[in-house]
Amino acid sequence: MPEDSTGGMKKEMAGALSYVLGPVTGVIFLIISKDPFVKFHAMQSIVVFLGLFILQWILGFTVILAFFIPIVWLAEFVLWLLLIYKAWQGQEWEVPFFGKLARNFARKA
Repeated sequence: MPEDSTGGMKKEMAGALSYVLGPVTGVIFLIISKDPFVKFHAMQSIVVFLGLFILQWILGFTVILAFFIPIVWLAEFVLWLLLIYKAWQGQEWEVPFFGKLARNFARKA
């Protein structure tokens, strides 16, 4: 398989690693990669996990809805594992709503 400009690693590995620390590794791989596959996964990591962070922040301010925070954490963990797996398999799976945003932003980056 062809290697990306991300330190000689395969694009699937770079795409999967872009999710490991959420937006942090997303930004790193967005900056260092020229591959569209890696850029998509890096941008999706940024958009999805910042969006979920904002959701948790909003839920934390509402006493009635605060009990949903552990459910969001669990869903976020499962989604995180799924996104790493899909990227590792070479798939560009889009998270509903966030994936389309990420694809549009990645094209412009």
